[in-house]
Amino acid sequence: MENNQQQGIPQEANQSKNRNPIFVIVVSVLVVALAFLAYFYFNLQEDKEAQAIELNNTLLKLDSISTELDEKILTIRDLGGEIDTLVKVKEKLQAERKLLLTEISNRKNMISELEGRVDGYRELLLAKDIEIEKLQQINDQLMTENTELKTEKQQLNESLTEVNKAKEELAEKVAFASRLKLEGMTVYAVNESGKERENEFRNRHIDQLKIAFTISENKVAPIEGKEILIRIVAPDGNVLFDVTRGSGSFMFEGRELFYTAKQEILYDKNSQAVTMFYDKGSEYAEGRHIVEVYTDEYLMGSGTFIVK
Repeated sequence: MENNQQQGIPQEANQSKNRNPIFVIVVSVLVVALAFLAYFYFNLQEDKEAQAIELNNTLLKLDSISTELDEKILTIRDLGGEIDTLVKVKEKLQAERKLLLTEISNRKNMISELEGRVDGYRELLLAKDIEIEKLQQINDQLMTENTELKTEKQQLNESLTEVNKAKEELAEKVAFASRLKLEGMTVYAVNESGKERENEFRNRHIDQLKIAFTISENKVAPIEGKEILIRIVAPDGNVLFDVTRGSGSFMFEGRELFYTAKQEILYDKNSQAVTMFYDKGSEYAEGRHIVEVYTDEYLMGSGTFIVK
């Protein structure tokens, strides 16, 4: 038995020796695999970090270009230039930025493509700077011309205002110069038998008032029909007024006045005698009466008579 035991020991040792190389190989493979995985993991992390940095840089460039595009669009629009092209570029850029954030699988290629287009966007912005400068020059020139035109227009308006003012003043002078005036007036009391009494008379002598006056010559006045109005104002300030005898009202200096009688005449620039009659109604008040003569809303002249 001892011999057997002694013989058995070497056999187990031999088996252990036979298994050692296999163990070493397995461990070596595992170590290599772990090393490879570690290397791959660290490289992957480095690649992700580099891609994230590259993505962030690309987004910053796109955002910068987008901001410049907004500024150029506003400037060119204010200067009256064409902005459709820039608006389309801005829309395309925003779409590319959105796709870059959502498309993960093809992001690396997209970043490379966008980096290539960034220079094109920069060239477009530089070209728009030149266009903006030209538009600014045109607008400055137009502003100068507009200012000159406004100055000329203001001067012209001032001249026209002066001309119109002069015309108005001349028209006023002509209108005033063309007013008709009375040379004199006599008031008669006519009784039933036709006898006339001049300027002072009693009620019993009055059956009819006869008012005679002369309109002066006026070569400035136009030849035209004139409506002559007379107002007979009693001593108490009331106007003799009777609608049945042709009385009415007219406007004078913005207010309504009553007239006693009226008569139509044709004035031909020459001195002209006018006679008007007014039939007596009720008794006249004693005292001084005033007779006023109007036409075209202005006073031609006046006279008086006294009732005793």
